[in-house]
Amino acid sequence: MLRIAAQMGVAPEAFWRLSLKEWRMLTEAPRGAAPMGRTALKRLMEDWPDGG
Repeated sequence: MLRIAAQMGVAPEAFWRLSLKEWRMLTEAPRGAAPMGRTALKRLMEDWPDGG
C-alpha cells in the first residue's frame, strides 16, 4: 500500500495519517452513472438540438 501511495505522490508521513476510509477514497474506482446508451443520447439530441 505504501508503494501505491508513493506512486500517487502521497508522502510517507501523510500515508501513515490516512484513515482506512480516506485510503479507500483515494484508491477505489470512481462510482458514477453508467455510460449513456444510444437511445438516451438520441432522446437528448431531440430534446436539445444544437441548431447546426
